[in-house]
Amino acid sequence: MSPSLPPEYKALTVPEVMAALRYSRFKVYDLIRSGALPSYTEGRARRIPAESLRTYMSNKLKEAA
Repeated sequence: MSPSLPPEYKALTVPEVMAALRYSRFKVYDLIRSGALPSYTEGRARRIPAESLRTYMSNKLKEAA
């Protein structure tokens, strides 16, 4: 159920999440602002833990069922 990312990925960039979900930059930042996709910043860099992305995708699949 996880996007096709190498297993060594622990934190993803916004463009990587955009590619994995095929969402726009606006949509990804909207998910971050709403708390649906937890993230953190390191300096000016925004990172999304891979586990947060997996959890988000799992929750969306449960909602759709």
